[in-house]
Amino acid sequence: MSAPATAPETFRRAVESLAALRPRPEIELRDMRPPQRLAPWSAAWSAEVVSPGADPEPEVLVTGRLVLLHDPEGQEAWDGTLRLVTFVRAELDPEHANDPMLPEVAWSWLTGALEESGCAATAVGGTVTQTSSVRFGDISGPAHVCDLELRASWTPVPDGDDPAAVDLGEHGAAFTTVLATAAGLPPVGVASLGARRLG
Repeated sequence: MSAPATAPETFRRAVESLAALRPRPEIELRDMRPPQRLAPWSAAWSAEVVSPGADPEPEVLVTGRLVLLHDPEGQEAWDGTLRLVTFVRAELDPEHANDPMLPEVAWSWLTGALEESGCAATAVGGTVTQTSSVRFGDISGPAHVCDLELRASWTPVPDGDDPAAVDLGEHGAAFTTVLATAAGLPPVGVASLGARRLG
């Protein structure tokens, strides 16, 4: 993905830094149509975490989205001119579905990933939602499914005095870390006995 040549330099550099992201092999990122009414400039990527291995039809463990917004005039709620918005959905293992601490744990995935990636961010906020679905009739799949949804947004803090000198690579890496954690993937370079959701 590349930003239009007519886009502000800040936005173009932000898009380039995120488009250059190379996540671990289990994570697939694709360009997608961004929201049109949240900011004058926007870009978006969809994400899937697939089960490790050579299975010809790997299982999708986690899905997500990363949206970049830019308003050259800034927005008061953002405390800046750029905003990153993320969404992550993971199916819960039955033993985790009723854990009362799960929302706090899921939120810590994000805050921990931002900290570990060295991201400077402000105005961090979001929600963690647990949903339960029961299938009836001829719909395929398990009869009872519990999902966790993490929605979050934050404002990247510019590095240095030049607001156009934007590199959001660390922020993109934090997003992929949240995806991997939600899927229960082991750290890169560590062998797995089989990924478990929310393991």
